[in-house]
Amino acid sequence: MEKPLILVVEDDSAVRNLITTTLRTQDYRYQTASGGEAAVAEAASHNPDVILLDLGLPDLDGVEVIRRIRSWSKTPIIVISARSEDTDKIDALDAGADDYLTKPFSVEELLARLRVTFRRLRDAGETSQSAVFSSGGLKIDYANGCVYAEGKEVHLTPIEYRLLCLLARNAGKVLTHTYITNEIWGNAWDNTVASLRVFMATLRKKIEENPSEPKYIQTHVGVGYRMMKI
Repeated sequence: MEKPLILVVEDDSAVRNLITTTLRTQDYRYQTASGGEAAVAEAASHNPDVILLDLGLPDLDGVEVIRRIRSWSKTPIIVISARSEDTDKIDALDAGADDYLTKPFSVEELLARLRVTFRRLRDAGETSQSAVFSSGGLKIDYANGCVYAEGKEVHLTPIEYRLLCLLARNAGKVLTHTYITNEIWGNAWDNTVASLRVFMATLRKKIEENPSEPKYIQTHVGVGYRMMKI
């Protein structure tokens, strides 16, 4: 089976070489681009399996690159950027990025993020529109609207169920507060985001063995939530 193709978009030659050397050691195929316009062109012509994208590009901001690619492609985009403010992460994720890795980063973490992304792609391909989602001891029976945790049925409110399904259908991907509240309530007002935190807390109490140390729903402080695939 042919190895995945990864597009590396990075204008710093030292960082680009570090990433491509890491990919080479894992036998990944890769293409590179040092600017935003070139990144969009490479994505269109080579149809990569994953894009690793720096935001601080010389000709086009990375968030705009994400928006352009998202206008025609669902290719997973992992941002690798020195921008560490929550607002930067939120802007990139809301534009359509799937994950965000802050520089400096370890190659081990980069490879782990790639494995998670490819696992999500594989699972999506195998269970596209599947009637059942399962992760560890958590099971969602979409057809019957039932949820089970460690073999026991869990009774959720309609909003809790919609939240859980939204996260599950995007397992492995960080969903921002804005994205979630728009999907669930149709707006991203401050009071809606506050409500999201309350519903997430009650949801965790019902599905997590230890809500203070959740294993299914991971919090990205100031950004959003991610469903973990166990």
